Amino acid sequence: MIEHLGIPTEAGTFDAIAAGPVDGRPVLLLHGFPQAAVAWEHTVATLGAHGFRAVAPDQRGYSPGVRPERAAEYGIDSLVGDVLAMADAQGWARFDLVGHDWGGAVAWWAAAEHPARLRTLGVVSTPHPGALGEALHDDEDQQLRSAYMTEWRSTGTEKRMLENDSAALRRMYEWKVPPSKVEEYVRRLTEPGALTAALNWYRAGRPGGKIGTVEVPTMYVWSSEDVAFGSTAALATENWVTGPYRFHLIEDVTHWVPEEVPEVLTAMVLEHLRAH
Repeated sequence: MIEHLGIPTEAGTFDAIAAGPVDGRPVLLLHGFPQAAVAWEHTVATLGAHGFRAVAPDQRGYSPGVRPERAAEYGIDSLVGDVLAMADAQGWARFDLVGHDWGGAVAWWAAAEHPARLRTLGVVSTPHPGALGEALHDDEDQQLRSAYMTEWRSTGTEKRMLENDSAALRRMYEWKVPPSKVEEYVRRLTEPGALTAALNWYRAGRPGGKIGTVEVPTMYVWSSEDVAFGSTAALATENWVTGPYRFHLIEDVTHWVPEEVPEVLTAMVLEHLRAH
């Protein structure tokens, strides 16, 4: 059974979905762009059925109660702070963290900077930011894959994505995300200010400091047909993890792993959690 709850923090109240006993082993799952917590619906329900306390929030900008206007308020320090604040609000001294896309980037930073708070880390699609940074510097393929970020930071992006019944936004899902979820994502992102808030994750600028290695047990999942992240950064990610590390390659699957193959991904998450 999926629950809907609010998680109060100093920044505001985050909307979330959850499942499992309140005293179960806590797992926080972070979505990416342009998604919402329901991307993790299958995983949350399954983890809950196995006795974990699984919680997936609508992140900063996606939750109406935490939607600051300035792009500067979407920097990585604020996003990682949200993760810790949500854990604190639920009384979690330590927890397992899983993230996809932008949620994966936040998860990498949280693990690198606050290893004592995490039991394990699971990241889907997004390479370690250090590996991605190297690829952006040296690998022409990754440079081409990431060129969209510059466009999305420009003014007028919201208009281009939402015109003609959000045609450009809908095309991003590559016909791989179930129609019901596409409609849910589009409905949320067409709320006043919602798409601007989501794009502010890109407009906030790069983190000022250099990210370090990750020491907690880590699982990284990458799919061969991911348009945003190429093999160079994906394969180099292991160089940025000093703790136990497991790499999963999913063939013939696009960037939308949580929605396209939820059963496969959830089985990997369960295996990872049980191994540590």
